[in-house]
Amino acid sequence: MTGYLTTHVLDTAQGCPAAGLKITLYRVTGETRTQLAQMQTNSDGRTDTPILPQEGFAIGNYELVFQAGDYLRASGQPLVEPLFLDLIPIRFGISEADSHYHVPLLLSAFGYSTYRGS
Repeated sequence: MTGYLTTHVLDTAQGCPAAGLKITLYRVTGETRTQLAQMQTNSDGRTDTPILPQEGFAIGNYELVFQAGDYLRASGQPLVEPLFLDLIPIRFGISEADSHYHVPLLLSAFGYSTYRGS
């Protein structure tokens, strides 16, 4: 298999990459989640290596959990507790074993969006 998974997080409220944001990747089988990786974004809002490299890449269902609350609290933005967004789970399927899957997150304190990037 030659596929792999990456992500990129941008802070749309501040207009910059979301550096230092923790991300956990799970494989989802039925009601069971198995943790595969935990990483943190670098100064460009990306992980230093693929979050799911070729060696572990497989067709199936996955979930990325973005620790948005911790990032937002550390960002210095004025916030009110409890935060509107704290953990952001994104469940998605991988159906092509030889493809690059890219799941970016556009984040602010009150909203987010994602899509299958390239």
